Amino acid sequence: MAPRRKRLAERRRALGYSQELFANELGVAVSTVTRWEAGATDPQAYLHPKMAKVLRVNPEGLADLLAPEVPVPDRTVVYVAGPPPGDTDDMKRRDVLSLLAVTGALIALPGSDKPPSRPGVAVSLADTGPELNTYLWKVFGLSDSKQAVYPMVQHQLGLLAKGLGESQSDASRQQLCVLVGDLYQLAGEIFFDANRYTDAAHCYTLAASASKEARAFDMWACALTRHAFVELYERRFAVAAPILSAASQVAERGDSQLSTRHWVAAVQAEAHAGLGDLDATRRALDVAEQVHNLSGQLHNGGWLRFDGSRLAEERGTCYLALGRPDLAEQALTAALSQQLSLRRRGAVLAELAALGAERRDLDQAGHYTRAALELAGQTGSGYIGRKLEGVKSRLVPLMADARASALHQQISALDSAA
Repeated sequence: MAPRRKRLAERRRALGYSQELFANELGVAVSTVTRWEAGATDPQAYLHPKMAKVLRVNPEGLADLLAPEVPVPDRTVVYVAGPPPGDTDDMKRRDVLSLLAVTGALIALPGSDKPPSRPGVAVSLADTGPELNTYLWKVFGLSDSKQAVYPMVQHQLGLLAKGLGESQSDASRQQLCVLVGDLYQLAGEIFFDANRYTDAAHCYTLAASASKEARAFDMWACALTRHAFVELYERRFAVAAPILSAASQVAERGDSQLSTRHWVAAVQAEAHAGLGDLDATRRALDVAEQVHNLSGQLHNGGWLRFDGSRLAEERGTCYLALGRPDLAEQALTAALSQQLSLRRRGAVLAELAALGAERRDLDQAGHYTRAALELAGQTGSGYIGRKLEGVKSRLVPLMADARASALHQQISALDSAA
């Protein structure tokens, strides 16, 4: 039996809606609402913004209402060891990789000159796709657990693949490629946050191809930059550098009023720092700082979100990598004084813990490690966990001290749980 959505039904009733009134507000059948609340079907993604408005919740609140309530299993049931049947993580991964293969092939094929015989998925996506993609990025940004948005993203990716398979005009095809370039960057971000870097890289590669096909230079540059991030987190700085160089050249052909080229420069600074080049790092950071000279709408809040507010964190990361603890502490302390999301705060705390270990100050390392571990457990973010890996490596020379050994074990326990 499918898990029910009691919270959704309770919220509807609390606002005075019967199933009939709620269905009328959304333009669906009453039986559809009944199936949603019974957990038998999921609301289509394009309805989510309207549902959130009717239920008076933000996107994250709607995600909570739509999460099915799984009943506690009967303890008399005997479970067989091994993965449970159904929609396992491995199956989800294969689903996305299959979509990647299909979508990539459809993007590579030349468009058909044959007009569509009737309105199809592509027409619907042209109307609702941009708004829905914006909504999904917003849910991703607001959610403490980034995996919560995954089912909605996967559903929309399937629709995009179906739309690309239809006969359509060149303009419609170009718009679909823009939507693909946008949403596959979000899919990559979800995988990246879960430390599944190879899957993230596949998503970013397809996003770059779709953006190139649409001649959306800023989106293309951002997809390349995200791909380079994968290499940075694997500490493959020499591999990341040429990707970022290409991203910089693509960004130069984009909109000069957007912050794209400044974000590319900020990420280039991390690559230069990893390669030990202090002068190149400073030059790149100076270019990134020029984002503050821009006026108007600098970014779109989705695939481009850089506004310079993270530069203190990024400076701290760069100076820590360059072995300049004095400059790193100044930048990281400034970052910690800002309003940060839980994920970003955890990452900064982990960097300060690494700084303490670098200085052989185990009191500082312990204080910040425990704070970062708490946020990593609270958010389930692999991004924080990856930052804590840098603490572990710096603790190894100090393992003769029981405090260092205990911290190393605590971080390892987080890895095992993940």
